[in-house]
Amino acid sequence: MSVFNSSTLYPRFLLTGLSGLESRYSLISIPIFLIYATSISGNITILFIIRTEPSLHQPMYYFLSMLALTDLGLSTTTLPTMFSVFWFHAREISFNACLVQMYFIHVFSIIESAVLLAMAFDRFVAIREPLRYVAILTNGVIIGIGLAVAGRALALVFPASFLLKRLQYHPINILSYPFCLHQDLIKTTVSSRRVSSIYGLMVVICSMGLDSVLLLLSYILILGTVLSIASKKERMKALNTCISHICAVFTFYTPMIGLSMIRRYGQNASPIVHVLMANVYLLVPPLMNPIVYSVKTKQIRDRILRKFKQQKV
Repeated sequence: MSVFNSSTLYPRFLLTGLSGLESRYSLISIPIFLIYATSISGNITILFIIRTEPSLHQPMYYFLSMLALTDLGLSTTTLPTMFSVFWFHAREISFNACLVQMYFIHVFSIIESAVLLAMAFDRFVAIREPLRYVAILTNGVIIGIGLAVAGRALALVFPASFLLKRLQYHPINILSYPFCLHQDLIKTTVSSRRVSSIYGLMVVICSMGLDSVLLLLSYILILGTVLSIASKKERMKALNTCISHICAVFTFYTPMIGLSMIRRYGQNASPIVHVLMANVYLLVPPLMNPIVYSVKTKQIRDRILRKFKQQKV
């Protein structure tokens, strides 16, 4: 029977967890649940602290709010299928649901990359022009940056979803992960994937590729500005304001680069390694960002501790 029959109009997709460990899914689901619970509660806490503390209504913390919102979006986008696979052993997902999940995973990933770039710009302005910091990064400018960041991601990923919709698939398709990614969906097509592959590469270059180059340039400029400060104490103080952001950048880009390297050069690696790297890429940044900013940013840390003390009283 030809694969190009009516059933290909509504192909079915099967998500994949950790192959060979199905009997241990109930145990594996415990750390997954803890990661999601910590990620969501941590980012909500960051948003609540910034929202309720007038002293934190500053550009740096507005950008941190954007990062927390993005991490919440990324966590809630992947959560349903992760729990479906590891809690209920339910692997099937419809084509349209898969496309929707893929769309939002990539949108939030691109937004996170852009927000990290905006935060680097914020640190550069704060160190280079401390007296004009608030005058340069006004509320209007921050709102404009936020809209541009979201608009770019939404516009870049939409054509990718549309191109995938036009392709033909087998009636049943097995994916590599417990969630839907563009590069994974492309592998299941039975028609030409050239246009979709080229466009997907262009999206990566125009978003994360460009952002990473600009991030590097930003820190070269920041380092140059810091080295021009005469006082060693002031230099260390300026660099200390960047530590949390540098940690967030490495937390985001290191798993992404690792996943890309595994996909390109790790064809002989166990499928479990591929799944674990994909999970690290999507689960670790939302988990670590609120922890890093709570520990490394004194203003956030002090206000969280104050809130807990008030609740105990």
